[in-house]
Amino acid sequence: MLFTSALFAFVYLPIVLFGFFALGRYSSRFAAMWLFFASVVFYGYWMPEFTILLLGSICWNFGVGSRISALINNSDNYEHRRYARRWLIIGISLNLLLLGYFKYANFFIDNLMLLSNQHWQIERIILPIGISFFTFTQIAFLADTYQKGIREYAFVHYGLFVTYFPHLIAGPVLHHAQMMPQFREAKTYKINTANLAGGLAIFAMGLFKKIVLADGISPYADAIFNAAELGSIPSFNEAWIAALAYTFQLYFDFSGYSDMAIGLSWMFNVKLPYNFNSPYQASSISEFWRRWHISLSSFLREYLYIPLGGNRKGPVRRYLNLIITMLLGGLWHGASWNFVFWGGLHGGYLVINHGFQAIASKFNRGLIANSLFKWTGWLLTILLVIIAWVFFRATSFSSALTILNAMANIQSVTSLNAIHPMLWNLGLAPDLGLLFCLILGGLAFLLPNSNHLGEQILSFCRGRTSASPIVIGMSVTIATLFVLINSLRSSVSAFIYFNF
Repeated sequence: MLFTSALFAFVYLPIVLFGFFALGRYSSRFAAMWLFFASVVFYGYWMPEFTILLLGSICWNFGVGSRISALINNSDNYEHRRYARRWLIIGISLNLLLLGYFKYANFFIDNLMLLSNQHWQIERIILPIGISFFTFTQIAFLADTYQKGIREYAFVHYGLFVTYFPHLIAGPVLHHAQMMPQFREAKTYKINTANLAGGLAIFAMGLFKKIVLADGISPYADAIFNAAELGSIPSFNEAWIAALAYTFQLYFDFSGYSDMAIGLSWMFNVKLPYNFNSPYQASSISEFWRRWHISLSSFLREYLYIPLGGNRKGPVRRYLNLIITMLLGGLWHGASWNFVFWGGLHGGYLVINHGFQAIASKFNRGLIANSLFKWTGWLLTILLVIIAWVFFRATSFSSALTILNAMANIQSVTSLNAIHPMLWNLGLAPDLGLLFCLILGGLAFLLPNSNHLGEQILSFCRGRTSASPIVIGMSVTIATLFVLINSLRSSVSAFIYFNF
Protein backbone atom coordinates (compact mmCIF):
# COMPACT_ATOMS: atom_id res chain seq x y z
CA MET A 1 0.00 0.00 0.00
CA LEU A 2 1.95 2.98 -1.28
CA PHE A 3 1.40 6.46 0.15
CA THR A 4 0.81 7.53 -3.45
CA SER A 5 -1.97 5.00 -4.10
CA ALA A 6 -5.71 5.69 -4.18
CA LEU A 7 -6.30 2.82 -1.73
CA PHE A 8 -4.09 4.49 0.86
CA ALA A 9 -5.22 8.08 0.30
CA PHE A 10 -8.97 7.52 -0.10
CA VAL A 11 -9.60 4.43 2.06
CA TYR A 12 -6.87 3.50 4.53
CA LEU A 13 -5.83 6.96 5.75
CA PRO A 14 -9.36 8.40 6.33
CA ILE A 15 -10.47 5.25 8.19
CA VAL A 16 -7.35 5.19 10.40
CA LEU A 17 -7.55 8.93 11.15
CA PHE A 18 -11.25 8.77 12.01
CA GLY A 19 -10.85 5.69 14.22
CA PHE A 20 -7.82 7.15 15.99
CA PHE A 21 -9.47 10.41 17.02
CA ALA A 22 -12.90 8.86 17.62
CA LEU A 23 -11.40 6.38 20.08
CA GLY A 24 -9.12 9.07 21.47
CA ARG A 25 -12.13 10.97 22.79
CA TYR A 26 -12.80 8.13 25.22
CA SER A 27 -9.52 6.28 25.74
CA SER A 28 -5.97 7.07 24.68
CA ARG A 29 -5.03 3.42 25.24
CA PHE A 30 -7.69 2.19 22.81
CA ALA A 31 -6.63 4.84 20.28
CA ALA A 32 -3.01 3.68 20.56
CA MET A 33 -4.11 0.06 20.14
CA TRP A 34 -6.10 1.07 17.05
CA LEU A 35 -3.09 2.78 15.47
CA PHE A 36 -0.88 -0.21 16.37
CA PHE A 37 -3.39 -2.55 14.73
CA ALA A 38 -3.73 -0.29 11.67
CA SER A 39 0.07 -0.17 11.29
CA VAL A 40 0.30 -3.97 11.38
CA VAL A 41 -2.45 -4.11 8.73
CA PHE A 42 -0.45 -1.63 6.64
CA TYR A 43 2.58 -3.92 6.82
CA GLY A 44 0.50 -7.04 6.27
CA TYR A 45 -0.94 -5.59 3.06
CA TRP A 46 2.60 -5.64 1.66
CA MET A 47 3.77 -8.98 2.95
CA PRO A 48 1.15 -10.87 5.00
CA GLU A 49 3.45 -13.88 5.25
CA PHE A 50 5.97 -11.84 7.27
CA THR A 51 3.52 -10.22 9.69
CA ILE A 52 4.21 -13.00 12.21
CA LEU A 53 7.94 -12.29 11.86
CA LEU A 54 7.36 -8.60 12.61
CA LEU A 55 5.15 -9.31 15.63
CA GLY A 56 7.53 -12.00 16.88
CA SER A 57 10.43 -9.56 16.62
CA ILE A 58 8.45 -6.98 18.59
CA CYS A 59 7.53 -9.45 21.36
CA TRP A 60 11.10 -10.76 21.61
CA ASN A 61 12.72 -7.32 21.81
CA PHE A 62 10.11 -5.98 24.22
CA GLY A 63 10.71 -8.98 26.47
CA VAL A 64 14.49 -8.64 26.31
CA GLY A 65 14.28 -4.88 26.82
CA SER A 66 12.01 -5.32 29.85
CA ARG A 67 14.42 -7.86 31.31
CA ILE A 68 17.42 -5.57 30.81
CA SER A 69 15.50 -2.63 32.27
CA ALA A 70 14.50 -4.61 35.35
CA LEU A 71 18.11 -5.60 35.98
CA ILE A 72 19.51 -2.11 35.35
CA ASN A 73 16.88 0.06 37.06
CA ASN A 74 16.22 -1.96 40.19
CA SER A 75 19.74 -2.63 41.33
CA ASP A 76 23.28 -1.29 41.25
CA ASN A 77 24.54 -4.80 41.81
CA TYR A 78 27.45 -5.67 39.51
CA GLU A 79 26.11 -9.18 39.00
CA HIS A 80 22.76 -7.81 37.80
CA ARG A 81 24.48 -5.50 35.35
CA ARG A 82 26.52 -8.42 34.05
CA TYR A 83 23.31 -10.38 33.45
CA ALA A 84 21.80 -7.34 31.74
CA ARG A 85 24.80 -7.19 29.41
CA ARG A 86 24.30 -10.85 28.55
CA TRP A 87 20.69 -10.19 27.67
CA LEU A 88 21.79 -7.22 25.54
CA ILE A 89 24.24 -9.41 23.61
CA ILE A 90 21.64 -12.16 23.15
CA GLY A 91 18.97 -9.68 22.02
CA ILE A 92 21.19 -7.87 19.52
CA SER A 93 22.67 -11.12 18.23
CA LEU A 94 19.26 -12.58 17.40
CA ASN A 95 18.26 -9.36 15.62
CA LEU A 96 21.43 -9.44 13.54
CA LEU A 97 21.04 -13.16 12.81
CA LEU A 98 17.52 -12.60 11.47
CA LEU A 99 18.66 -9.61 9.41
CA GLY A 100 21.67 -11.55 8.15
CA TYR A 101 19.58 -14.57 7.16
CA PHE A 102 16.86 -12.72 5.29
CA LYS A 103 18.98 -9.96 3.76
CA TYR A 104 22.41 -11.49 3.20
CA ALA A 105 22.05 -15.27 2.90
CA ASN A 106 21.48 -15.11 -0.88
CA PHE A 107 24.48 -12.79 -1.22
CA PHE A 108 26.69 -15.15 0.81
CA ILE A 109 25.60 -18.23 -1.16
CA ASP A 110 26.05 -16.49 -4.52
CA ASN A 111 29.62 -15.50 -3.62
CA LEU A 112 30.37 -18.94 -2.24
CA MET A 113 29.21 -20.55 -5.50
CA LEU A 114 31.31 -18.06 -7.47
CA LEU A 115 34.44 -18.81 -5.45
CA SER A 116 33.94 -22.58 -5.57
CA ASN A 117 32.87 -22.55 -9.24
CA GLN A 118 29.75 -24.51 -8.27
CA HIS A 119 26.06 -24.02 -8.98
CA TRP A 120 23.53 -25.17 -6.41
CA GLN A 121 19.78 -25.22 -6.94
CA ILE A 122 18.67 -23.44 -3.78
CA GLU A 123 15.39 -21.61 -3.32
CA ARG A 124 15.93 -17.87 -2.99
CA ILE A 125 15.14 -16.26 0.35
CA ILE A 126 12.56 -13.47 0.11
CA LEU A 127 13.52 -10.21 1.80
CA PRO A 128 10.82 -8.97 4.22
CA ILE A 129 10.10 -5.34 3.43
CA GLY A 130 11.29 -2.88 6.06
CA ILE A 131 13.34 -5.45 8.00
CA SER A 132 16.43 -3.21 8.07
CA PHE A 133 14.47 -0.36 9.61
CA PHE A 134 12.51 -2.23 12.26
CA THR A 135 15.62 -4.24 13.18
CA PHE A 136 17.84 -1.17 13.64
CA THR A 137 15.07 0.61 15.54
CA GLN A 138 14.87 -2.25 18.03
CA ILE A 139 18.64 -2.67 18.33
CA ALA A 140 18.80 1.00 19.30
CA PHE A 141 16.05 0.38 21.87
CA LEU A 142 17.98 -2.49 23.48
CA ALA A 143 21.24 -0.52 23.53
CA ASP A 144 19.55 2.55 25.05
CA THR A 145 17.81 0.38 27.63
CA TYR A 146 21.16 -0.99 28.77
CA GLN A 147 23.05 2.31 28.65
CA LYS A 148 20.39 4.74 29.92
CA GLY A 149 17.61 2.66 31.43
CA ILE A 150 14.05 2.66 30.09
CA ARG A 151 10.96 3.06 32.24
CA GLU A 152 8.36 2.63 29.47
CA TYR A 153 6.73 -0.74 29.95
CA ALA A 154 3.47 -0.35 27.99
CA PHE A 155 3.57 -3.00 25.27
CA VAL A 156 1.08 -1.16 23.07
CA HIS A 157 3.31 1.94 23.04
CA TYR A 158 6.36 -0.15 22.22
CA GLY A 159 4.54 -2.02 19.45
CA LEU A 160 3.30 1.27 18.02
CA PHE A 161 6.79 2.76 18.26
CA VAL A 162 8.17 -0.07 16.08
CA THR A 163 5.28 -0.52 13.63
CA TYR A 164 4.11 3.11 13.29
CA PHE A 165 3.20 3.04 9.61
CA PRO A 166 4.64 6.39 8.39
CA HIS A 167 8.17 5.19 9.24
CA LEU A 168 7.90 1.38 9.22
CA ILE A 169 8.87 0.67 5.61
CA ALA A 170 11.57 3.25 4.83
CA GLY A 171 12.44 5.09 8.03
CA PRO A 172 13.49 7.19 9.72
CA VAL A 173 15.27 4.93 12.19
CA LEU A 174 13.68 6.00 15.47
CA HIS A 175 14.74 6.16 19.09
CA HIS A 176 12.20 5.21 21.76
CA ALA A 177 12.77 8.59 23.47
CA GLN A 178 11.58 10.37 20.34
CA MET A 179 8.28 8.49 20.16
CA MET A 180 7.09 6.79 23.35
CA PRO A 181 6.65 10.01 25.38
CA GLN A 182 4.37 11.33 22.63
CA PHE A 183 2.18 8.22 22.85
CA ARG A 184 1.73 8.87 26.60
CA GLU A 185 0.45 12.42 26.10
CA ALA A 186 -3.34 12.86 26.12
CA LYS A 187 -3.15 15.71 23.58
CA THR A 188 -1.79 13.30 20.97
CA TYR A 189 -5.22 11.67 20.77
CA LYS A 190 -7.23 14.90 20.36
CA ILE A 191 -7.69 16.29 16.87
CA ASN A 192 -5.69 19.44 16.17
CA THR A 193 -6.79 21.27 13.02
CA ALA A 194 -3.53 23.21 12.70
CA ASN A 195 -1.49 19.99 12.81
CA LEU A 196 -3.92 18.37 10.38
CA ALA A 197 -3.59 21.30 7.97
CA GLY A 198 0.21 21.44 8.21
CA GLY A 199 0.44 17.68 7.82
CA LEU A 200 -1.77 17.63 4.74
CA ALA A 201 0.25 20.48 3.19
CA ILE A 202 3.64 18.79 3.59
CA PHE A 203 2.11 15.46 2.55
CA ALA A 204 0.96 17.13 -0.69
CA MET A 205 4.50 18.47 -1.19
CA GLY A 206 5.84 14.94 -0.83
CA LEU A 207 3.35 13.62 -3.38
CA PHE A 208 4.50 16.27 -5.84
CA LYS A 209 8.16 15.37 -5.34
CA LYS A 210 7.54 11.66 -5.78
CA ILE A 211 4.89 11.55 -8.53
CA VAL A 212 5.90 14.53 -10.66
CA LEU A 213 9.63 14.99 -10.08
CA ALA A 214 11.16 11.63 -9.08
CA ASP A 215 8.92 9.42 -11.24
CA GLY A 216 9.07 11.98 -14.04
CA ILE A 217 12.86 11.86 -14.41
CA SER A 218 13.30 8.13 -13.65
CA PRO A 219 12.78 6.88 -17.26
CA TYR A 220 15.94 8.73 -18.35
CA ALA A 221 18.03 7.01 -15.69
CA ASP A 222 16.46 3.59 -16.27
CA ALA A 223 16.93 3.73 -20.04
CA ILE A 224 20.70 4.25 -19.89
CA PHE A 225 21.51 2.13 -16.84
CA ASN A 226 19.46 -0.81 -18.15
CA ALA A 227 21.08 -0.58 -21.58
CA ALA A 228 24.57 -0.45 -20.02
CA GLU A 229 23.72 -3.57 -18.03
CA LEU A 230 22.92 -5.34 -21.31
CA GLY A 231 26.30 -4.36 -22.77
CA SER A 232 25.52 -1.16 -24.68
CA ILE A 233 27.97 1.73 -24.41
CA PRO A 234 26.36 5.15 -23.91
CA SER A 235 27.70 8.38 -25.33
CA PHE A 236 29.07 11.17 -23.13
CA ASN A 237 25.69 12.95 -23.27
CA GLU A 238 23.67 9.85 -22.44
CA ALA A 239 25.91 8.86 -19.54
CA TRP A 240 25.71 12.28 -17.92
CA ILE A 241 21.95 12.49 -18.42
CA ALA A 242 21.62 9.07 -16.77
CA ALA A 243 23.84 9.98 -13.82
CA LEU A 244 22.13 13.32 -13.26
CA ALA A 245 18.67 11.82 -13.72
CA TYR A 246 19.30 9.19 -11.05
CA THR A 247 20.93 11.75 -8.75
CA PHE A 248 17.74 13.80 -8.78
CA GLN A 249 15.37 10.83 -8.92
CA LEU A 250 16.81 9.45 -5.68
CA TYR A 251 16.87 12.91 -4.10
CA PHE A 252 13.21 13.72 -4.75
CA ASP A 253 12.08 10.13 -4.15
CA PHE A 254 13.63 10.01 -0.68
CA SER A 255 12.80 13.64 0.09
CA GLY A 256 9.21 13.02 -1.01
CA TYR A 257 8.89 9.98 1.24
CA SER A 258 10.39 11.90 4.16
CA ASP A 259 7.90 14.73 3.63
CA MET A 260 4.98 12.32 3.48
CA ALA A 261 6.11 10.54 6.65
CA ILE A 262 6.42 13.87 8.48
CA GLY A 263 3.07 15.10 7.14
CA LEU A 264 1.21 11.91 8.05
CA SER A 265 2.65 12.08 11.56
CA TRP A 266 1.58 15.69 12.04
CA MET A 267 -1.96 14.63 11.17
CA PHE A 268 -1.78 12.22 14.15
CA ASN A 269 -0.17 14.90 16.37
CA VAL A 270 3.11 12.97 16.29
CA LYS A 271 6.42 14.63 15.53
CA LEU A 272 8.95 12.52 13.64
CA PRO A 273 12.60 13.64 13.50
CA TYR A 274 13.59 15.24 10.22
CA ASN A 275 15.48 12.77 8.07
CA PHE A 276 16.38 14.93 5.08
CA ASN A 277 17.79 18.46 5.01
CA SER A 278 18.77 19.63 1.51
CA PRO A 279 21.90 17.43 1.29
CA TYR A 280 22.81 18.63 -2.20
CA GLN A 281 23.44 22.09 -0.75
CA ALA A 282 26.26 20.70 1.41
CA SER A 283 29.72 22.20 0.86
CA SER A 284 31.59 19.14 2.15
CA ILE A 285 31.05 15.40 2.25
CA SER A 286 30.82 15.41 6.06
CA GLU A 287 28.08 18.05 5.83
CA PHE A 288 26.36 15.92 3.19
CA TRP A 289 26.11 13.05 5.69
CA ARG A 290 24.71 15.39 8.33
CA ARG A 291 21.91 16.20 5.89
CA TRP A 292 21.27 12.89 4.05
CA HIS A 293 19.34 10.10 5.82
CA ILE A 294 20.00 11.85 9.12
CA SER A 295 18.59 9.08 11.31
CA LEU A 296 20.75 6.37 9.69
CA SER A 297 23.85 8.58 9.94
CA SER A 298 23.09 9.14 13.64
CA PHE A 299 22.56 5.41 14.22
CA LEU A 300 25.85 4.49 12.54
CA ARG A 301 27.68 7.17 14.50
CA GLU A 302 26.20 6.32 17.91
CA TYR A 303 26.07 2.52 17.70
CA LEU A 304 29.02 1.71 15.43
CA TYR A 305 31.53 4.55 14.94
CA ILE A 306 31.69 5.64 18.59
CA PRO A 307 31.79 2.07 20.02
CA LEU A 308 34.66 1.33 17.61
CA GLY A 309 36.56 4.17 19.27
CA GLY A 310 35.40 7.17 17.25
CA ASN A 311 38.09 9.84 17.20
CA ARG A 312 39.37 9.05 20.71
CA LYS A 313 42.33 6.88 19.70
CA GLY A 314 44.24 9.08 17.29
CA PRO A 315 43.78 10.05 13.64
CA VAL A 316 44.76 6.70 12.10
CA ARG A 317 42.27 4.78 14.21
CA ARG A 318 39.65 7.47 13.55
CA TYR A 319 40.03 7.13 9.78
CA LEU A 320 39.91 3.35 10.00
CA ASN A 321 36.70 3.60 12.06
CA LEU A 322 35.21 5.89 9.41
CA ILE A 323 36.02 3.40 6.65
CA ILE A 324 34.57 0.45 8.60
CA THR A 325 31.42 2.40 9.47
CA MET A 326 30.78 3.46 5.89
CA LEU A 327 31.50 0.00 4.47
CA LEU A 328 28.91 -1.49 6.82
CA GLY A 329 26.57 1.42 6.05
CA GLY A 330 26.88 0.53 2.38
CA LEU A 331 26.19 -3.13 3.11
CA TRP A 332 23.12 -2.11 5.14
CA HIS A 333 21.62 -0.66 1.95
CA GLY A 334 21.73 -3.97 0.16
CA ALA A 335 23.45 -7.31 -0.34
CA SER A 336 25.65 -6.26 -3.24
CA TRP A 337 29.31 -5.45 -3.72
CA ASN A 338 28.19 -2.27 -5.46
CA PHE A 339 26.68 -1.03 -2.20
CA VAL A 340 29.80 -2.04 -0.28
CA PHE A 341 31.98 -0.16 -2.79
CA TRP A 342 29.64 2.84 -2.60
CA GLY A 343 30.03 2.85 1.18
CA GLY A 344 33.79 2.48 0.84
CA LEU A 345 33.91 5.42 -1.56
CA HIS A 346 32.11 7.62 0.93
CA GLY A 347 34.39 6.35 3.67
CA GLY A 348 37.37 7.41 1.57
CA TYR A 349 35.73 10.76 0.87
CA LEU A 350 35.23 11.33 4.61
CA VAL A 351 38.83 10.41 5.44
CA ILE A 352 40.15 12.88 2.85
CA ASN A 353 37.68 15.53 4.01
CA HIS A 354 38.59 15.24 7.70
CA GLY A 355 42.30 15.05 6.90
CA PHE A 356 42.13 18.19 4.76
CA GLN A 357 40.11 20.07 7.38
CA ALA A 358 42.65 19.13 10.05
CA ILE A 359 45.52 20.48 7.91
CA ALA A 360 43.62 23.60 6.84
CA SER A 361 42.55 24.50 10.39
CA LYS A 362 46.14 24.10 11.54
CA PHE A 363 47.79 26.28 8.91
CA ASN A 364 45.03 28.56 7.57
CA ARG A 365 41.84 28.77 9.65
CA GLY A 366 40.35 31.48 7.42
CA LEU A 367 40.43 29.24 4.34
CA ILE A 368 37.46 27.09 5.38
CA ALA A 369 35.30 30.20 5.92
CA ASN A 370 36.22 31.70 2.54
CA SER A 371 33.19 31.94 0.21
CA LEU A 372 35.16 30.84 -2.88
CA PHE A 373 36.43 27.84 -0.93
CA LYS A 374 32.84 26.94 0.05
CA TRP A 375 31.63 27.17 -3.56
CA THR A 376 34.53 25.00 -4.70
CA GLY A 377 33.77 22.58 -1.89
CA TRP A 378 30.11 22.39 -2.92
CA LEU A 379 30.99 21.71 -6.58
CA LEU A 380 33.51 19.01 -5.65
CA THR A 381 31.09 17.44 -3.16
CA ILE A 382 28.20 17.16 -5.61
CA LEU A 383 30.53 15.75 -8.30
CA LEU A 384 31.83 13.06 -5.92
CA VAL A 385 28.28 12.24 -4.78
CA ILE A 386 27.15 11.82 -8.41
CA ILE A 387 30.07 9.47 -9.15
CA ALA A 388 29.21 7.38 -6.09
CA TRP A 389 25.50 7.25 -7.04
CA VAL A 390 26.48 5.51 -10.29
CA PHE A 391 27.69 2.51 -8.27
CA PHE A 392 24.62 2.77 -6.04
CA ARG A 393 22.23 2.58 -9.02
CA ALA A 394 24.04 0.12 -11.28
CA THR A 395 23.18 -3.55 -10.82
CA SER A 396 26.75 -4.68 -11.56
CA PHE A 397 30.24 -3.27 -11.18
CA SER A 398 30.91 -3.57 -14.89
CA SER A 399 27.86 -1.52 -15.89
CA ALA A 400 28.83 1.17 -13.37
CA LEU A 401 32.28 1.39 -14.93
CA THR A 402 30.69 1.55 -18.39
CA ILE A 403 28.66 4.59 -17.34
CA LEU A 404 31.63 6.29 -15.64
CA ASN A 405 33.94 5.66 -18.61
CA ALA A 406 31.37 7.25 -20.90
CA MET A 407 31.04 10.23 -18.53
CA ALA A 408 34.81 10.76 -18.82
CA ASN A 409 34.96 10.19 -22.60
CA ILE A 410 34.65 13.71 -23.94
CA GLN A 411 35.38 12.46 -27.46
CA SER A 412 31.97 10.77 -27.50
CA VAL A 413 30.11 14.08 -27.08
CA THR A 414 27.32 14.40 -29.63
CA SER A 415 24.71 17.00 -30.37
CA LEU A 416 21.51 16.76 -28.34
CA ASN A 417 19.65 16.81 -31.65
CA ALA A 418 21.53 13.73 -32.86
CA ILE A 419 20.06 10.25 -32.60
CA HIS A 420 20.59 8.75 -29.13
CA PRO A 421 19.29 5.18 -29.53
CA MET A 422 19.13 4.33 -25.82
CA LEU A 423 16.72 7.22 -25.27
CA TRP A 424 14.99 7.47 -28.64
CA ASN A 425 14.01 3.80 -28.60
CA LEU A 426 11.93 4.51 -25.49
CA GLY A 427 10.45 7.74 -26.83
CA LEU A 428 12.69 9.95 -24.67
CA ALA A 429 14.20 13.19 -25.96
CA PRO A 430 17.72 13.93 -24.62
CA ASP A 431 17.26 17.72 -24.74
CA LEU A 432 14.11 17.47 -22.60
CA GLY A 433 15.89 15.12 -20.21
CA LEU A 434 18.76 17.56 -19.78
CA LEU A 435 16.33 20.47 -19.30
CA PHE A 436 14.43 18.47 -16.69
CA CYS A 437 17.71 17.77 -14.86
CA LEU A 438 18.58 21.47 -14.88
CA ILE A 439 15.19 22.35 -13.41
CA LEU A 440 15.51 19.68 -10.72
CA GLY A 441 19.02 20.91 -9.97
CA GLY A 442 17.71 24.42 -9.45
CA LEU A 443 15.07 23.13 -7.03
CA ALA A 444 17.55 20.99 -5.08
CA PHE A 445 20.44 23.47 -5.00
CA LEU A 446 18.69 26.80 -4.51
CA LEU A 447 15.28 26.52 -2.85
CA PRO A 448 14.68 26.25 0.91
CA ASN A 449 13.86 22.72 2.03
CA SER A 450 10.35 21.52 2.73
CA ASN A 451 11.09 21.11 6.46
CA HIS A 452 11.34 24.89 6.70
CA LEU A 453 8.29 25.44 4.48
CA GLY A 454 6.25 22.94 6.50
CA GLU A 455 7.15 24.61 9.80
CA GLN A 456 6.11 27.98 8.35
CA ILE A 457 2.74 26.60 7.23
CA LEU A 458 2.23 24.96 10.63
CA SER A 459 3.08 28.19 12.44
CA PHE A 460 0.73 30.14 10.13
CA CYS A 461 -2.16 27.75 10.85
CA ARG A 462 -1.54 27.85 14.59
CA GLY A 463 -1.50 31.64 14.59
CA ARG A 464 -4.70 32.04 12.54
CA THR A 465 -7.53 29.64 13.30
CA SER A 466 -9.35 30.65 10.10
CA ALA A 467 -6.36 29.55 7.99
CA SER A 468 -6.53 25.83 8.81
CA PRO A 469 -9.75 25.04 6.87
CA ILE A 470 -8.39 26.87 3.81
CA VAL A 471 -5.05 25.04 3.94
CA ILE A 472 -6.84 21.72 4.49
CA GLY A 473 -9.12 22.31 1.48
CA MET A 474 -6.26 23.32 -0.81
CA SER A 475 -4.00 20.48 0.33
CA VAL A 476 -6.72 17.83 -0.07
CA THR A 477 -7.49 19.10 -3.57
CA ILE A 478 -3.85 19.10 -4.64
CA ALA A 479 -3.14 15.72 -3.05
CA THR A 480 -6.22 14.20 -4.71
CA LEU A 481 -5.06 15.49 -8.09
CA PHE A 482 -1.60 13.92 -7.70
CA VAL A 483 -3.01 10.59 -6.47
CA LEU A 484 -5.42 10.46 -9.43
CA ILE A 485 -2.59 11.24 -11.86
CA ASN A 486 -0.56 8.45 -10.32
CA SER A 487 -3.48 6.02 -10.49
CA LEU A 488 -3.92 6.63 -14.22
CA ARG A 489 -0.35 5.62 -15.03
CA SER A 490 0.32 2.26 -16.61
CA SER A 491 2.67 1.32 -13.78
CA VAL A 492 3.32 2.70 -10.30
CA SER A 493 6.79 2.77 -8.78
CA ALA A 494 7.54 2.13 -5.12
CA PHE A 495 9.88 4.34 -3.16
CA ILE A 496 13.53 3.48 -3.79
CA TYR A 497 14.31 3.06 -0.09
CA PHE A 498 11.62 0.37 0.20
CA ASN A 499 14.31 -1.94 -1.20
CA PHE A 500 16.60 -1.42 1.77
